[in-house]
Amino acid sequence: MTEIPEHLLKRAQAAREKAAGAASGDAAPAGDRIPDALLDRTKAAGAGATLVAAAPAAGLPVGAGPGGHTQRLLTVVKSGSIQEAKAAPVDKVHTWPHLLAVEFVASLALISFLFVFSWIVNAPLLKAADFNKTPNPSKAPWYFLGLQELLTMFHPMIAGVTLPGVGVLALMLTPYLDRNPSNKPEDRKFITSMMTLFLMFWAVLVIIGSFFRGPGFNFTFPWRDGIFFEL
Repeated sequence: MTEIPEHLLKRAQAAREKAAGAASGDAAPAGDRIPDALLDRTKAAGAGATLVAAAPAAGLPVGAGPGGHTQRLLTVVKSGSIQEAKAAPVDKVHTWPHLLAVEFVASLALISFLFVFSWIVNAPLLKAADFNKTPNPSKAPWYFLGLQELLTMFHPMIAGVTLPGVGVLALMLTPYLDRNPSNKPEDRKFITSMMTLFLMFWAVLVIIGSFFRGPGFNFTFPWRDGIFFEL
């Protein structure tokens, strides 16, 4: 329970002293005396009530009225604890329509662009595949070139299963290792560094496999022997 302020305690003490003085016959100031009309009305009602200066229960002032009603000061609650003068700033908005509407319009714009682009520009298709003639070098699509590059450096079990599995497992465990709820990049240095290392590692493998591998998938320099890569 909230403590009663000191000024209220002093005011209650002063009121008790005045009531005690009035009961002992001391003259009270005109402004603090109960009007005679109210006293006469109380006597006429037959209540026989008198003003009693009761001792406070548990340090709280108690007064008894003509009808036997009592008033007790329970606690003093500050206005700021039950209501706020101004609303607190909120940095969150509803997903609909603030976010989904923008994403829907962006997806429509992207689909429209791809439709017009595919209508105007023909896809660079190669000639029909000949099983009697294997292209040299034979390269996987660019998104698998990193894995193909690993196969030239390690055993297939390590390059195809162990290293990709460890990478995927590390990315899955990252939210549990970095539990910072902040959305600011400067507050998420661990997750940002880990994701940057993963992307740079894979990007370097893809670049080497695309531009630095020639016939027989041997290492070569593109400015000397040319580029052996087609989209």
